[in-house]
Amino acid sequence: MKRVAIVTGAARGIGAATVDALVNEGYHVVAVDRCRDIPEVPYALATPAELDSVVARHGDAVLGLVGDVRSASDMSLAVETATRHFGRLDAVVAAAGVVGAGGPVWGITDGAWDAVWSVNVLGVRRLVEAAAPVLIERGASSHPRVVAVASAAGTQGLRHLAAYSAAKHAVVGFVRAAAMDLAEYGVTANVVSPGSTRTAMLDASARVYGLEDAEAFARQQPIGRLLEPLEVAAAIAWLCSPASSAITGAVVAVDGGMTVS
Repeated sequence: MKRVAIVTGAARGIGAATVDALVNEGYHVVAVDRCRDIPEVPYALATPAELDSVVARHGDAVLGLVGDVRSASDMSLAVETATRHFGRLDAVVAAAGVVGAGGPVWGITDGAWDAVWSVNVLGVRRLVEAAAPVLIERGASSHPRVVAVASAAGTQGLRHLAAYSAAKHAVVGFVRAAAMDLAEYGVTANVVSPGSTRTAMLDASARVYGLEDAEAFARQQPIGRLLEPLEVAAAIAWLCSPASSAITGAVVAVDGGMTVS
């Protein structure tokens, strides 16, 4: 029987690329996305049409589900949907994330801070707490996996993006602790931390710094270019696979060397 995964933030960017990568590895996937904007987030989020497009290119291998990662009931529904529709659950990927309005730390409103933290941190917690009992029940022989998408910002402080940087640091800490809680049950939990990747979020970050084009961020990475979402997704898919069985509590930098020094 095929392995089954849940991917949040699945309608575009790294989330959508992860759905593609997992399907290419033979998975069935429940693709989850909010599909509507958040007032405190200063750019448009993914749409229902984008989620439908991800589902359409994979046929019966992918089931789309509109859900908010901040909602415990929505994440429980995602887990229930995976087990009911596909018969099992082997991996969860917390790829949903947002970047907030830019500015110095003393100018961040409570609403903007809460929006960034609720999606980026609470969203990971909600998915993990919903999935953990099912993954534990699967047992070590089924190679159950948890993967969260953080950021190079999870090890750095980014000017004018304090809420985002702090949230991604928190994702790293949360997943490392979860890895310790899950280890005795044979469930691994890891973080992938991308560098500047060609996504709508990076376009929003460019506007924070008054840049005309996100391509300017390529200078931050020793490889001299932006990453493509599929490059990040390839690492996520590997961490979801049985081949990654010796790795847990790790932060895998997929950042073109951005955090080497």
